[in-house]
Amino acid sequence: MAHGNDNTVLVLGATGGIGGEVARQLRDAGWEVRALKRGATEGKRDGITWLAGDAMDAQAVRQAARGCAVIVHAVNPPGYRNWSRLVLPMLDNTVAAAKAEGATIVLPGTVYNFGPDAFPLLAETSPQHPVTRKGAIRVEMEKRLEDASREGARVLIVRAGDFFGPRAGNNWFSQGLVKAGQPVKAVSYPGRAGIGHQWSYLPDVARTMVELLARRDRLEPFARFHMAGHWDADGTRMSGAIRKAVTRRTGAEARVSAFPWWLLTLASPFVATFREMREMRYLWQTPVGMDNAKLVALLGREPHTPLDEAVEASLEGMGCLATAPVAAAA
Repeated sequence: MAHGNDNTVLVLGATGGIGGEVARQLRDAGWEVRALKRGATEGKRDGITWLAGDAMDAQAVRQAARGCAVIVHAVNPPGYRNWSRLVLPMLDNTVAAAKAEGATIVLPGTVYNFGPDAFPLLAETSPQHPVTRKGAIRVEMEKRLEDASREGARVLIVRAGDFFGPRAGNNWFSQGLVKAGQPVKAVSYPGRAGIGHQWSYLPDVARTMVELLARRDRLEPFARFHMAGHWDADGTRMSGAIRKAVTRRTGAEARVSAFPWWLLTLASPFVATFREMREMRYLWQTPVGMDNAKLVALLGREPHTPLDEAVEASLEGMGCLATAPVAAAA
C-alpha cells in the first residue's frame, strides 16, 4: 500500500457547500488538506493548500492525490450543465488516483438512487431502482466505487437529506425556500402539505464524515452510512424555524407560500438547474427518510445541531438576516 501521509487528504469540490465544509473541518481536526480547483492561485491559505487543476484532467487529479490517504469527491459540474457527460469521467479520475494510492474515497450520497420500492425509510441495503436520469447516474457512480473497493481503493459513502448550511450552495434551502443575500419576506415551500421531508445541516454532515474517517480502519472496504438529519414530519417544521429566526432577529413576519412549480415548468426548457429541480419534484410529494442505526452503532450518536440553531446560522451565513448592526452575541 502506497500510504504516504496517513493524515493527508485531497478535496475535490472544496469551493462547494459540502466540499468546503469537509475541507475546513478536516483541517481543524489536524489533517493536511489539499484542494484542487480550476484556475486556483496556488499556495496555502487559511490552512488549506490550493492546487490549480481540473477534476476532468486525470493527470492533474493523479498528481494532486500523490501521498494522500483520503480523497473527498464532492465535485459537481457548475449549475448542472452537462451533468450526465461530466460526472462519471470525473469520478473515474478519482478512482484511478485512489487505486494508485490505496486511498479511501469519500462520496456525499443522495436519495436520488432510490425509487418508490425503497420508500419511505431507506437503509444502506435498500434496493436502488431510481426513477430519474440523475438517479441512474448516481447508482452507476456507486457501482463503480464498489468495483474500485475490490481493486485497492476503499470507499466511504455518507448519505444525507436535502442540504442547508451557512454558505449558500446548489440546494433547495438557498435557491427555493429563501433567496441567499436577500431578507426573507416569504418562505416558498416546495412540498405538499402534510408530507414529511428530510433535511441535513452541512456542518453535521461534514462532522459525521470526519468522525467516520477517524475510524476508517474499522470500516469495511465499501462502507455506506445513512444520516437521519432533521425530519420535518409534515412540512411545517422547516418553514416554522425560518420564520422564527427571521422574527427573532429582524422583528419581521415572513409568510409561507407554495413554491411556484408552474414557473419552473415554464422556464425548464431554458434553464438547466430548473429542469433538474423539476425532475426531483417527486421527493416533495412523498415522505423519504433514512435509518441511521448503522451510523449510531459505530459512532454512538449522530452529530446533530438543533434545528432552530442550524437554521439561524444558515440564514445568518447566507446574508438573509442583515439588519441594523446587532450587539455582538455571545
